Amino acid sequence: MFTKIGILLEMIKFKLTVFALPFAFTGAFLAARGIPEWRVILWVILAMVGARTCAMGFNRIVDRKFDGANPRTEERAMPAGEVSMSEATAMVVIAGLLFFFACYSLNPLTLALSPVALFLTLFYSYTKRFTALCHIVLGVALAFSPLGGWVAVSGSLEGFPWVLALGVLFWVAGFDTIYACLDAEFDKKAGLFSLPSRLGQVKAFRLAGIFHVIAFFFFVMTGIQANLNIFYFMGVLLTACALWYQHKLVKPEDLSRIHVSFFSMNGFISVALFFATWLALMTNGG
Repeated sequence: MFTKIGILLEMIKFKLTVFALPFAFTGAFLAARGIPEWRVILWVILAMVGARTCAMGFNRIVDRKFDGANPRTEERAMPAGEVSMSEATAMVVIAGLLFFFACYSLNPLTLALSPVALFLTLFYSYTKRFTALCHIVLGVALAFSPLGGWVAVSGSLEGFPWVLALGVLFWVAGFDTIYACLDAEFDKKAGLFSLPSRLGQVKAFRLAGIFHVIAFFFFVMTGIQANLNIFYFMGVLLTACALWYQHKLVKPEDLSRIHVSFFSMNGFISVALFFATWLALMTNGG
């Protein structure tokens, strides 16, 4: 049983929950202007774990045929026969129920918004079939992370720094565009849509750079709107350095270090911005 659980967690890249969870915490800490109640923190964690597990499991189910035909992904658990359809479906259903129960345990508005948030994360899995803007859709889905954290604490949309959600949107769209370069040729042959497969890798990289510049602008605006102090802006500066390094590390003609760029730098960015926000709030940044 433990072996099967390990395979399921690896299939959905459970460790990459670190991308979205810190932004949910950022929204929650901003709403509380400090550390929220531990009960709220626990339910936020469970909601995020449930939502991401459900979305990633669903993605593996609906993309299993494409994954099996793609040399890069043919050894994933479902195409390789390590996880059955019934097992994957059970994981998706359980994770979805966990997400809804966690939202129910927080407040009425969180529960009311939960179907919209989950729908977006599930809908993303189909977007590569009809639009190259699938990366934007993923950004919109993950932009619900700080919004969810805020609503979990405040029970209201009033005062939410929307520029933070927009920053997350363009940050995600940028790195997902870069990562999609790995499958650009396969997507063309399979009739799938992505910016690299439609524009070419060089133009897609340029557009990803524009997305990240926009994200940086919105992260700066978040600090201004939320009245945070210098510690937050130091975190934004670190984020800018990480984004710059990400684009120096990977080039259209050389994708060999894309996993270092994708996993290490993006995890660093989300964690750095959260801790910068926390430090600013703890030092009377607002």
